[in-house]
Amino acid sequence: HQVFKMKKIPGTDIIPYRFKPNSSQKKRMGKGKPPLYYNFNFFDGLPEYHRVGSTEMFVAFELQIGLEAEVNGLRKNHLSYEEGRILKAQPLLKESKEKSNEDDAITISAPSFLNEKLEIDDDLKLITSVLEGNFSNCEYRALDQKKIIGKGTTPIAPQRLCLNNKRLNIWADLNKAVVLDGPFELDPSRRYSVDSTGLKMANRIENISVGLFAYVGPYMVQISALLLAIRHAKEVFLIKPGVNFLTMESISMLPPKCD
Repeated sequence: HQVFKMKKIPGTDIIPYRFKPNSSQKKRMGKGKPPLYYNFNFFDGLPEYHRVGSTEMFVAFELQIGLEAEVNGLRKNHLSYEEGRILKAQPLLKESKEKSNEDDAITISAPSFLNEKLEIDDDLKLITSVLEGNFSNCEYRALDQKKIIGKGTTPIAPQRLCLNNKRLNIWADLNKAVVLDGPFELDPSRRYSVDSTGLKMANRIENISVGLFAYVGPYMVQISALLLAIRHAKEVFLIKPGVNFLTMESISMLPPKCD
């Protein structure tokens, strides 16, 4: 809601939200000297929303501004600081990286094709550890079930920007996106998980993208989507019990305070 009310820089999609001295300037400022290096944080049109399992985050951009000599002087040690800041926010990634460093300390002589296989296995282990870590703490207790049967509506253009699909926002601006059904009311004080959702098409329309979206405040978030190519079935499922066909996750949580 706060970002939605922020003003853009005229003639751009840039929404500034913070301008502050870089943390490297603390000692200098402590001596009463003015900072020589600043961070300018902004959104590009909207706060991009990303979610993996139970980890949810909004993505912004950062532009670092300062005297050339000050910036060049920090290049030598600032990279490790930025890496540490990222790993502090992503403990699963930090654990995987530390384990990888331990494995690198053991030298193994093997044919090139075996090394390639080991690299692929490492990538799969990283992906698996992140997903398992996100879902291991998801102990949601089912309080109720809500079944929604849509009847379809007269196609209308989306009225809200999507936080995690900028392509949809472009299509809507070009009058190439429509709402086929809904919206349906939900209680924003409760947390929802989509067990199954699909649609039936009386007339087979090919080469289109269809999706499920949730309203969150003044924006909307894409929950699942499919590209329907030629010869698709008349009844299409975006989510089935145990799998979201967009994210390939077993849980399809709606964002908090979704209405």
